[in-house]
Amino acid sequence: MHFNLITIFPEFFDSPLSVGLLGKALDKGVVTVDRVTPRSQTFDRHQTVDDKPYGGGAGLVMMLDPLARTLRSLERPGRILMLSPKGRPLTQAFAAELADEETLTLLCGRYEGIDDRLFDLFPVEPVSVGDVVLNGGETGALCVVEAVSRLLPEFMHKEESHQDESFSDGLLEYPHYTRPEEYEGVKVPEVLFSGHHAQIEAWRRVRSLETTLRARPELLAEAPLTERDVEVLRGFSRERLGRNLYLALVHYPVHNKFGEKVAVSLTNLDIHDMSRVSRSYNAGGLFVVTPLKDQQELAANLLDHWRNGAGSRANPDRAEALGSVWVRSGLEEVVEEIFSQTGQRPRLAATSAKGVGELTPGTVREWLREAPVLLVFGTGHGLAEEVMRLTEGTLRPVRWLDDYNHLSVRSAVSIVVDRILTDVN
Repeated sequence: MHFNLITIFPEFFDSPLSVGLLGKALDKGVVTVDRVTPRSQTFDRHQTVDDKPYGGGAGLVMMLDPLARTLRSLERPGRILMLSPKGRPLTQAFAAELADEETLTLLCGRYEGIDDRLFDLFPVEPVSVGDVVLNGGETGALCVVEAVSRLLPEFMHKEESHQDESFSDGLLEYPHYTRPEEYEGVKVPEVLFSGHHAQIEAWRRVRSLETTLRARPELLAEAPLTERDVEVLRGFSRERLGRNLYLALVHYPVHNKFGEKVAVSLTNLDIHDMSRVSRSYNAGGLFVVTPLKDQQELAANLLDHWRNGAGSRANPDRAEALGSVWVRSGLEEVVEEIFSQTGQRPRLAATSAKGVGELTPGTVREWLREAPVLLVFGTGHGLAEEVMRLTEGTLRPVRWLDDYNHLSVRSAVSIVVDRILTDVN
């Protein structure tokens, strides 16, 4: 595998390319590297490679001509990649794809960026090593070189070494231990001394699943899993974030289509479907909020039928879902109920089909790690201002970039809860 590193700081790579496995791979010729600086393709005495941006603004932009000349000077450009936060994320699967190439050219930007016309002239593929801002592309290029090189034949001492590492099977790696057997009272797990390889492999698989669930749960959506894996994950997931999430469906005070404050009648389907969403995602439960006595009695009769009456015998699954539904007169009562259940006062987040929202699913997900959260949904044409004032902000609408955002509350609940809890519960 040959790498062309296009950089104005070729010395950046001196140490990384000379130590460890990468240094040995270079010594053996498994990996070869050429460091090429665009300054060699300039014609002024200062070897200028940057200039002020058209349109004004802070910083400098790397000039097109030195970069174009540099790329055209390469005997073997191969696949051309540029390190950029706008690029395709570098993953283990992407690294494996790149490892099949004979040559990779890695373009390391600096300053405010590169003249964008480069993408019109050359087949440059942006690649990102993370959602962070770096001083330049050199650090990211080194990540690419290491990730790709270690997948090459003869790079590792043992061919199977990389097969048990993080991401190789879509999961994070299990924990490792070495001597001594006990250190400051902390012992190595006994199973690792058993000599029973099947038990050790089973333990490692469980630990890998647990580590992935707790640290990078989004990986599980694409990881190949067995039925046994799913059973293990379900056992761990009972402790997850969903238990801290509560739903409230407010029937008063809400707006009608004329913007007037009204009370809306509760709907059988809303309660059924929202309770099923709550149970499916292991949420803390659903509160139906209405101050109207006749509506409270209607809800009580409905719940009693499914929990204790003929409905519970005909459809036990529905009875289970409706088992965590409570009817309350106002949000203040809901807050007190959650406090009595958890010992913590919940943080309130409103939902709306209007505006852009101050909160995102990620924001609410972070709240859930520290405290219970009450997600407030409205009926009619949205929550009244006095309800909104009780919350810390509004969640971004489901279809916030489109001009039609008129889902039923049942559909909205399903989508919003999934965006907050999917792959983490």
